[in-house]
Amino acid sequence: MSLPDRFRRPAAAFAVATTAALVLAGCAGSDDTGSSNGEPVEITFQSWVPNIDQAVDAFNEAHDDIEVTLETVTAGPDGGYATMLSAVQAGNAADVAQVGYDAIPDFLINDGLEDITEYAADSAETFVPWQWETGVFDGSVYSIPQASGPLGQFYRADIFEELGIEAPTTWDEYYEAAQTIRASDRYIAAFAFNQAPWMIGLAQQGGASWFGTEGDAWTVDIDGEETLKVAEFWQKLVDEDLVKVVADMSNEWNADIQNGEILSWISGSWADAILRGTAPDTAGAWAVSPVPQWEAGENVSATWAGGSASVVLRGTDHPAEATEFALWLNSDPESVSILTSIGAGWPAIADTSAIASLQDDPEVFDFYGGQDIWDTFAASDAAVDTSWQWPPLSSTLFASLSDNVSAAIDGGTPLVDAYRQTQQDMVDALTERGISVK
Repeated sequence: MSLPDRFRRPAAAFAVATTAALVLAGCAGSDDTGSSNGEPVEITFQSWVPNIDQAVDAFNEAHDDIEVTLETVTAGPDGGYATMLSAVQAGNAADVAQVGYDAIPDFLINDGLEDITEYAADSAETFVPWQWETGVFDGSVYSIPQASGPLGQFYRADIFEELGIEAPTTWDEYYEAAQTIRASDRYIAAFAFNQAPWMIGLAQQGGASWFGTEGDAWTVDIDGEETLKVAEFWQKLVDEDLVKVVADMSNEWNADIQNGEILSWISGSWADAILRGTAPDTAGAWAVSPVPQWEAGENVSATWAGGSASVVLRGTDHPAEATEFALWLNSDPESVSILTSIGAGWPAIADTSAIASLQDDPEVFDFYGGQDIWDTFAASDAAVDTSWQWPPLSSTLFASLSDNVSAAIDGGTPLVDAYRQTQQDMVDALTERGISVK
C-alpha cells in the first residue's frame, strides 16, 4: 500500500509528495486477537507526562478486560520518539504511545502507526474538530487527540504590582515592562534558545504560516515577514539585556523562577504544572494573562507545538483494546480531569462541562492567587489559528531551528539569519526525502 494521499498530493488538506517506496503506516499490523484465556488483555502505554499514572490507574480500576502498564519515556524527537520508532522496526514496540501533533507525520512516513479507523471513526464528534483532524489522513484515523497547548503569559503578579506594572497586553507594553523590570535587577523572561516549539509558537502568534501547499508541492515560509518581525523584536530584547538568555526548564532557569530572577513565562497551558512543581514556595504569587498582541485590541493566540495525541504503534497484537484505552484516556471525564490537573494540556474533547478540574481545582487556583486560569486558556485555545499545518520531518525542523538560534546567540549574529538558515535547511531536508517543495 502506498503512502496516504494526504502526504502524496498537497492539494488535499495536509500533503507530502514523496517516493512510492514509503509504506502506509498500519498496513503491517496484525489482527486483533484479544485474550483467549479469560485473562485481561495486557497493553503497554508510553508517555512522558508526569503523574499520568493516575489516569492509567483509573482506567485499570474501571476495566477488568484490559490491563495497561505505563512506561515513562523522554519527550521529543531525540528521546521517546526515537525509542518508539526503533522499537517498531525491531518488532517489540509498545501498544499505545503519546506523541505530539507535530510528530504524527514523522511517524507516518516512518511506517510507525496502525490505522485505527474501524475502532475510532465513530468517536470523531467527541473531540474538537481541528484536533481530531491532526490524526486523520485520507479519511483514515491514526491517532486520538489528547490536548492542545494554547499559549498564555504566566507572571509574578506580586512583583509586577510591587513595580507598578500590569501584565502587558501588547508587545509594545511588553518591551516597556521589560525595561522597568530590568531596572530592578530582574528579567521579564528568558530567551529560550533551546525551545524550537516556543519560537514557532511566537511566530505563529505573530501571524506566520510556515508550511502550506500549492499544486503538487509544499511551500516553506520560515523566513517570511511575520516571522522576521518576531525575531527582530526578541533580538532587541536580547541586545538590550532585557531578557535572560538561558535554556528554560534548565537548573538555572528553575532557580531563577524560584527566586524571582525571571518574572514571567509565555508557555502552553500545561506549564501550570511545571511552575507548581518547580516553585511551590511561590504559591499565591502567580497569575495568568493572554499573550501580548501585536496590535491593541486583537485576539490572536497560538500553541506550543500544537498539542499531543495517543497513537497505536504498528505491530500491536491488540489494536482494538489499544484504541479503547486511548479513547477512554482522552475522553472519559474522570481521566480528562486528571490529565488537565497534572498538566497534560487543554482538553481535546469538545464538551468540557463535565471536567471537574476545570470547574474547581483548589491546588491550581490557589497557586494563582485564586484565579481560575482555565478561563484564560479556554479563550486562548479558541483564538488559535487552526489552519497551521505541521510538515513531515518536524524533528528536523526543531533541531535545525534550535541549533541555528543557539549558534546565532553564541556567535553574536542576527537571529533573522538563523531563521533564514532554517528555511534553507528545511527545503533541503524535504527535497532530499523526495518531497516536492516550491
